[in-house]
Amino acid sequence: MLYNTAPDALFTPQTAVDPLGFGKVAVVTGCSSGIGLAVTQHLLAHQFQVCGLDMAAFDYNLVREADHGRFHFHRGDLTAPGACEEGVRICVAAYGPRIDVLVNVAGLMDNFSSADAVTDDLWDRVLAVNLTVPVKMMRAVIPFMRAKKDGCIVNVASTAATSGAVAGVAYTSSKHGLIGATKNVAWRFREEGIRCNAVLPGGIDSSIGNVIARGEQKEVDGVSSPVHALQTKPSVSAPMITPLEVAKTIVFLISDQARTISGVSLPVDKAWGVV
Repeated sequence: MLYNTAPDALFTPQTAVDPLGFGKVAVVTGCSSGIGLAVTQHLLAHQFQVCGLDMAAFDYNLVREADHGRFHFHRGDLTAPGACEEGVRICVAAYGPRIDVLVNVAGLMDNFSSADAVTDDLWDRVLAVNLTVPVKMMRAVIPFMRAKKDGCIVNVASTAATSGAVAGVAYTSSKHGLIGATKNVAWRFREEGIRCNAVLPGGIDSSIGNVIARGEQKEVDGVSSPVHALQTKPSVSAPMITPLEVAKTIVFLISDQARTISGVSLPVDKAWGVV
């Protein structure tokens, strides 16, 4: 069984060896908080060896003590030249020359600026974090996956990847681009045992999700409130989706239960994406 039935409870292995993750290596970007942290925790619960990458410090108290030996953290800015390749080299140095899973979570929200107001600095930074880094990370791990003809990549996109009414032009463009990269990798390596999928979270209880849900920006100076904020405001009957719920979807895509699924963009949004 992949999951505990409680939506926010970590998986607990029923045996000493979990075949999903035992002896396998995963790389997770953006591991220090939000969805990235939840993915790290859940992969460790499934006995993966995890190399976590983030520019923010990692609080080891958020990982069960029993999992510390299978977790290696490297702090750095992945937008820096050579940083993605260095992160992969560090993973290989820690766990040997194999990488089974890559989860690209690290992301940066924009300020809802439209095309007539977005600054060069904001555009460059958002595209670098949300699109260039995931592509470079895929480029760095694919040789290891090709060598053993097996591997799984999951990119964390957003409802902004299929809608123009969720965020600003920079974030929207970056997430649309990430879907294109996901499809291209899935098609290009479909006969080499490498699967690549994306998840599209909706209103998530995380830093980016909370910005979208609040929708505090107004129609001033080219900055507009996201239409989808109307759907992502939490309520008693429809609370915000938790990072761990997204992490469990990601682990499903990694598992053999999804071995025929590649190139998909899977919404995790309680049907908000149909609007």
